[in-house]
Amino acid sequence: MSDKEEQYARQAAGWSDLQYADAGAYLEHRARIVAGLGPTLASGDEVLDLACGDGGFGERLLLLGLRYRGVDATVEMVTAAERRLAGRAPVELGDLNQYAPPAPVAATTVFRAIYYATDRRAFFRRAASYTTRKLVFDLNPRQYALEDVVEDLRAAGLPRVSLRPFFVPQTRAVPAPVGALLRAAERSGPFARFALRYRFTYVVAAYC
Repeated sequence: MSDKEEQYARQAAGWSDLQYADAGAYLEHRARIVAGLGPTLASGDEVLDLACGDGGFGERLLLLGLRYRGVDATVEMVTAAERRLAGRAPVELGDLNQYAPPAPVAATTVFRAIYYATDRRAFFRRAASYTTRKLVFDLNPRQYALEDVVEDLRAAGLPRVSLRPFFVPQTRAVPAPVGALLRAAERSGPFARFALRYRFTYVVAAYC
């Protein structure tokens, strides 16, 4: 087991609360972007969440009326997600590079884990083969060139891409009015693109 895997195993119980200063606000905002960015998801659509952690994101998607399937490569995370979701959604053990769901899903999400793809283009192609509506993931534009990622998506059969800056802080809770201003700033065009040069991430939706 790698050091990172050992860390995940140790922190699986309460992972979402450890990782996010305000897990509810952060994951709710992410869930609404996933539902609305690119082709809109409707009640009853199934979302496959690769690298799902303890299932905290699944709770938010379920509240939107979506169906959820979580997958994680760490046994302890799968156990924590099963406990959190309490039978409301299936959770499976699997590596995002090899996993395929038992039936096609409307959307596939990969958050804070796209760097685990051993071959990014091959991963995109595999996800496209079982995803009917869109693939959604987060991207740090200071770590990966956006143009290269878009090229890989197009080569994998996902030629259309929608982007949304994501400004809600992960490790710092902010008052509700500040959170509202940050969410509004995500739609501010040139200012948002300028801010992304220094911090924050994109949410990317790719589809046919």
